[in-house]
Amino acid sequence: MPTPISECLYCQNNETLHRLMIKICDLEVSQLFLFKEQSYYGRCNVVYKDHAVEFHELSDEQRNAFMHDVAKVGKAIASAFNPTKINYGAYADTISHLHMHIVPKYKDGYGFGGVFEMNPQKVSLSDKEYAEVIEKIKAGL
Repeated sequence: MPTPISECLYCQNNETLHRLMIKICDLEVSQLFLFKEQSYYGRCNVVYKDHAVEFHELSDEQRNAFMHDVAKVGKAIASAFNPTKINYGAYADTISHLHMHIVPKYKDGYGFGGVFEMNPQKVSLSDKEYAEVIEKIKAGL
């Protein structure tokens, strides 16, 4: 059963969201967030601005605009951090709001060669380091 808007983490823009992520900016049809947990250095989340649950619910124009935002973020992360590979994941079993995880992976880095862990709780940054990561990403947008 999809999450109703009244309970949606992204639509409510609540303290739980802010404990997990830092908003970077608005994109064409999305919002871009940096995960505070940075085991995958530069990991972000591209979140569709309106409450949608499934890709197939979007019009072709909406879906293409969302994927354009996702690709734009992937390119910015590639430019900023030069990862070996970027993984893209659209998971929403319990948080039913259309979003895409952008997960940079680095050879010999955490989780390389496997499926990424949602929240390994291994790496946190200082406020200054988060700001630096955000500025590097924004520079590529």
